[in-house]
Amino acid sequence: MAQRILDRLKETFGAKILETSSPSGDEVAVVARDDWPAVARFLRDDPVCAMDMFIDLTCADYPDRRERLEVWLRLYSIGHRHRVCLKTRVSAEDPKVPSLYDLWRGIDWFEREAFDLFGVVFAGHPDLRRILLYEGFEGHPLRKDYAAEKTQPLVGYREVPPTKVPPFGTAEGMPWSRR
Repeated sequence: MAQRILDRLKETFGAKILETSSPSGDEVAVVARDDWPAVARFLRDDPVCAMDMFIDLTCADYPDRRERLEVWLRLYSIGHRHRVCLKTRVSAEDPKVPSLYDLWRGIDWFEREAFDLFGVVFAGHPDLRRILLYEGFEGHPLRKDYAAEKTQPLVGYREVPPTKVPPFGTAEGMPWSRR
C-alpha cells in the first residue's frame, strides 16, 4: 500500500536508504544513524509522504549483529492513510542516535524508555534520564546479554515522618460532615 513511500525515499535519498522491505504489508526503510533525522524530517514534511503522526519508537537487540541495537520509528499519515517504519542500527559500544524530539514532541518519553531499557543515547534530547528504573540500576534489562539472575544494588530506605490528616468529610462546612 505505501510502497510509493519507499520509492519516494529511494528517489530522494538514493544510497542513504540502506535497505527496504515490506514484511506483512508494513513498509520498512533502514538508514544510517547520521541520516536518521533528515529522513524522518522528510517523511514528515514531504506532501507525498505526509507522515504527520508519530506512533511509536522502540528498540530491538540482535546480539549476533555487529550493530546489534536497532531503533524503530513508526509513523502514520492521517491524510493518506499509510504507515511506514524507519529503522537505524547502532553498536552496543557506541549506541548514539540523534534525537527526533524537535520533530515530534511526543517522542520524549519513548526516547527516554529506549535509553533506560536498551541504553540507546539520543543525542540532543532535552531531558535524557531514566524513566522506569531507579538511578542506581545497573545495566539495561531489555538487552539480550543482561543476566536475568543479576541482583541490583538496594535503594536506601528513607524515614518519612507521619502526617496527621483528619478523616475525609470531617471538615466544618462540608455538607456530609459529621456534627
